[in-house]
Amino acid sequence: MTKKIGKQTVELKSRPAIIGAYASVGKKEGEGPLGKYFDTVYKDEFLHKKTWEEAESELLRQTVFGAAANADVRFADIDYIFAGDLINQCTTSSFAIKDFGIPFFGIFGACSTMAEGLSLASMMIDGGFAKKTVCTTSSHFCGAEKQFRFPLEYGSTRTPTSQWTVTGSGAAVLSENGEGPKITHITTGKIVDLGVSDANNMGAAMAPAAADTVFTHLSDTGREASFYDMIITGDLANTGSTLLCELLKKQNIDISKNHYDCGNMIFDTENQNVKSGGSGCGCCASVFCGYLYKLLLCKKIKNILLIATGALMNPTSSNQGRTIPSIAHAVAIEA
Repeated sequence: MTKKIGKQTVELKSRPAIIGAYASVGKKEGEGPLGKYFDTVYKDEFLHKKTWEEAESELLRQTVFGAAANADVRFADIDYIFAGDLINQCTTSSFAIKDFGIPFFGIFGACSTMAEGLSLASMMIDGGFAKKTVCTTSSHFCGAEKQFRFPLEYGSTRTPTSQWTVTGSGAAVLSENGEGPKITHITTGKIVDLGVSDANNMGAAMAPAAADTVFTHLSDTGREASFYDMIITGDLANTGSTLLCELLKKQNIDISKNHYDCGNMIFDTENQNVKSGGSGCGCCASVFCGYLYKLLLCKKIKNILLIATGALMNPTSSNQGRTIPSIAHAVAIEA
């Protein structure tokens, strides 16, 4: 029995349930519009550690603990954990979960990692290879700035199109049965590169990949954009979100009434000095696990299409002036 429909979409017959989720963020994110929805807001962004990288590992570690507790599952009950982050070779995730004793798939999709994790974790369950899985990711503003741009001490000027990397983490526990929102479809993105090379304008680099995935998902499923209460992108922020809507209008798809972006939602872009908005692996992860998941649980929304976008670049490729290949994965979830 084939589960693939169309070009890039899989329909999950068992509809894995998200039985628990947890979101942790830093002080700036906690002061934003969604502050009350996050499970933990850390005032000390070092989390009592010596380095930003150690702090991010602790952030992810505590978030996974929280998700397991909310789902009322033991680590011994979890078959696989999918995790990734922005730091070189995903060391944040490796150091965070190295003592958990859970079989581990390290993944990298840049800011698309949460949707990639949800995709793989749910397909593992739907295929009969697991009963319970965890997907998680994180990012830290200070660690990301040090790796991808300039150390904070440099005091560089931020451009209007630049985005603020979210200090945050989200984790979700998926199960073959149980109460919670169901994952129904997965649309795996393909790499799109239209030649953008400005690392301070990642929204423009990623928007074409998001448009391609939205178009493909709707084509594969035969659904209209209006089917979803919310079509949520992960990290396009103001610049990329505007471009996404324009690109889809050229395909006769109008998402202007139900499109939201986690990078716009997590910060007050006018008053928090984040320029275009938020980004980072922890952006989509914390907004979904902290805010959207709760809306689905109480059935304030019924259907969402979560599309996390990722810029597949690193400091070396940027310093060499290369373009920014991008990707977007879509996960359809219903209450």
